[in-house]
Order: sequence, then structure tokens, then C-alpha cells
Amino acid sequence: MSKLHLEIITPQRIVLSEEVDSVTIPAVEGEITILPSHIALFTRVKPGEIHYLKGKEQRFMAVNEGFLEVLNDKINILTDYAVRSEEVEVAKAEEAKKRAQVALREKKSGQDFVVAEAQLRKAILDLKVAKRGRGRVI
Repeated sequence: MSKLHLEIITPQRIVLSEEVDSVTIPAVEGEITILPSHIALFTRVKPGEIHYLKGKEQRFMAVNEGFLEVLNDKINILTDYAVRSEEVEVAKAEEAKKRAQVALREKKSGQDFVVAEAQLRKAILDLKVAKRGRGRVI
């Protein structure tokens, strides 16, 4: 069976560069699953959870918005934030969640609210993928 090459890139680093069997991505049109020989595609990625299969192992990542390109069994995702489930520092994510919840309750200004809400979503997503990443073999 042919493989896909998945590469996830942020401005800071290449977060992932691996051969995989399939990838499911949160796109603006809805969740997209990409298998080998997928048609060429370019679309926006929305914040959410990416999961991919590598053999019988299912792996999880959190991503922020960005762009997805699929061409000749190569998948490129460009985003400003991505983290593998095993890289999530759970204690830091829990603390970020608590800080964001306090900031939301204080409701200082419209901009502060938007920033706190985004931080809360990111922390919740990080915690979700960290938890799901523990039982990965299917």
C-alpha cells in the first residue's frame, strides 16, 4: 500500500515530517480524510485536532488555523501553532486554561475577551489531544 508524506510546519520549526497511511484534518469545509492518491487540494485549516494513522498506531495533534496543500501524496500544513499529543505539557495547559477562565470572568475589554477566549480554546484542545494520545493503538 502506498503512503502519504505528511509535513506540518510552523514559523518556528517543522513539527512533523513522516510517512503515514491516512490523515484527518479539520478544514473550513468540514473534516477531511486524506488517503493515498487523493486529488490535488488547497484549502484552509481551522483550529482543531488532526489525527493520522501510521500502521496500526493512531496519533493526535492540535493545530491552529492555517493552510493545507495535497499534491502527489504529499500533504503540507502551514500553521502558526501545532503540537503533538506527546509534547503537550499537561500542567502548563491546565494552568493556561485556568488563567484564561479567570480572564474571561473579569471581562476587561472586547480585545481582552477575544484573546482570553482563544487561549482557553487552545488550552482545551491541547488537553484533549494529550488525553487521546495515551491510548493510540487501534
